[in-house]
Amino acid sequence: MALPAFAALTGAALAGCSLAGGGAPEPAGSVSQPTTVRVVTHDSFNLDEALLDSFEAETGYTLEFSAPGDGGTLVNQLILTKDSPLGDVAFGIDNSFAGRALAEDVFADYTPADLPASAAAYAVDGDSAALTPIDVGDVCMNVDHQWFADHDLDEPVTLDDLTLPAYADLTVVSNPARSSPGLAFLLATIGEYGDQWVDYWQRLDENGLKIVDSWSDVYYTDFTAAEGAGGTRPIALSYSTSPAFTLTDDGDSTTGALLETCFRQVEYAGVLAGAENPAGAQAFLDFLLSAPVQADIPGQMFMYPVDDTVRLPADWVAHAPLAPNPITVPQADIDAHLDEWLRTWQEQVVG
Repeated sequence: MALPAFAALTGAALAGCSLAGGGAPEPAGSVSQPTTVRVVTHDSFNLDEALLDSFEAETGYTLEFSAPGDGGTLVNQLILTKDSPLGDVAFGIDNSFAGRALAEDVFADYTPADLPASAAAYAVDGDSAALTPIDVGDVCMNVDHQWFADHDLDEPVTLDDLTLPAYADLTVVSNPARSSPGLAFLLATIGEYGDQWVDYWQRLDENGLKIVDSWSDVYYTDFTAAEGAGGTRPIALSYSTSPAFTLTDDGDSTTGALLETCFRQVEYAGVLAGAENPAGAQAFLDFLLSAPVQADIPGQMFMYPVDDTVRLPADWVAHAPLAPNPITVPQADIDAHLDEWLRTWQEQVVG
């Protein structure tokens, strides 16, 4: 997802492997095995540095991170460099792009031994062993409660509401061709309106829709509820979890997610085919599913852990629910039509 800025993290290493569920590798100093695990992520990857230090100390590996861009850019770069991989393991391929990566044989098969039972619901269609679900979240329209109260206007509820004259010039989304949340919103409109999705986007456009390049532009520049409050749009594309991070001192949230507008996003990780250090890649993948990392994901990346036994932050119960009935598009349809949909959007919506 596109939230906290990525920070490169590396460190020293010792030995062992309790956080990584696949068992201890050979000592990192042995001649037969590389000592570095190269991790490629989208640019919103973030985990507590102490956890990363623990992985290094317990496995004997040193982590090196690179982040070529958002989820779409990440997949494109992995495909372009598949004959000379950028790293050993990749995190951040979401269900919008998973089929493209699998079709290009970017990943090698590997299934962690401690895969949570709840992860089965988020497996890539076709039950591929090449991608492992790590976290899940809902991309939804968010609203600024205070703005609507100040303007004595009822908040919208549905996607259709966003096209009503009462909400003219109030909505901002990110570009589906450049932004992972933007693409999720495009898929939500396709799932909701089927063959009429272009007509819906044209109605949005006629009602003053603003399209910007990235989630950060949407949320921190244009959204009226952003810190600094310099924005002019009280309806903004973000995540169902975002309201848990706009709390007042008394525990209320200044924003809310419109749960009837949500598209379910799953983020995957996998061992890269041709990795220089496949054992280290597997250990890191096991690590991502360990209880400490799964518990760290909500606060660091604003997503739900794929392991549903992990205790969530208290504020999430009240302010960051997953949508009870998210809009979906079959993975097979995404794989078959994504490029066509993006071309159509560019030609008939942007022009």
